[in-house]
Amino acid sequence: MSRFRSLLQASVNATKKVSDLSSPLFKLLAFTWNIEEWVPPPEKYIFKFHSKEDLKKWHLYSDSEYGGLSSASLEIPDGGKGSDGTGIFSGNLSVDLSEGSKLNISRSGFCGMRSKKFDGFIDLDGYDAIAMRLRGDGRCYISTIYTENWVNSPGQTEDNSWQAFVFAPKDRWQIEIMSSLECFASSLRPLVTGVLIIYQIPLARYLPTWRGNVIDVEMEMNPGRVLGMSLSVNAEGGAVGAKSGAGDFRVEIDWIKALRMP
Repeated sequence: MSRFRSLLQASVNATKKVSDLSSPLFKLLAFTWNIEEWVPPPEKYIFKFHSKEDLKKWHLYSDSEYGGLSSASLEIPDGGKGSDGTGIFSGNLSVDLSEGSKLNISRSGFCGMRSKKFDGFIDLDGYDAIAMRLRGDGRCYISTIYTENWVNSPGQTEDNSWQAFVFAPKDRWQIEIMSSLECFASSLRPLVTGVLIIYQIPLARYLPTWRGNVIDVEMEMNPGRVLGMSLSVNAEGGAVGAKSGAGDFRVEIDWIKALRMP
């Protein structure tokens, strides 16, 4: 028998074996196909900032709600875009309080943008990292993921929060890949590749926080029950070498994605 006919016969025999639904080979292939259906795609858009409709999914907050004088905006300029069709989160950080304010806050000088409430959850189960494409101003921003409340006291309505620092070098697009936050320490280890800076921090190590303070306890985020996200900035700075203090801030943001790492 020729080599070609031998190969053809082997192929026919294999097909017969697979077509037998009770064969071990068919069961193995079926199991493999099912496994592939469970694996999420390598990346998943969570938020985009390409239109004014995209920006309606977010609301702003600042210390002005408590007697502070900081201000913020989130917009795509008329005519219609940021420098590359992106949203612009900008404003001014002030450490002063409005005259006659009766509210007592421990610190002022902060602004943020948070995604609005919606029905259901953002399911990030199966992903390892959060990626953001942005262009900054040299300040250090804080990325927060909010999950269903199971850490705080029963009966409280506050979401659980998990935070990471995002250092945004001035006037340079970059991709931040983050996941847990040793970012609160000065242990940022950026990998510089041309104009891109990539931070790789395991999602499983995102630091849990409560009212801005790290909770000193080991616990894991439930990525399948994400309620929202936020990006904020404060005058106190963050990472070593980042711009800090009162004054203007500005960051352009293109998208936020979830990534599966190889």
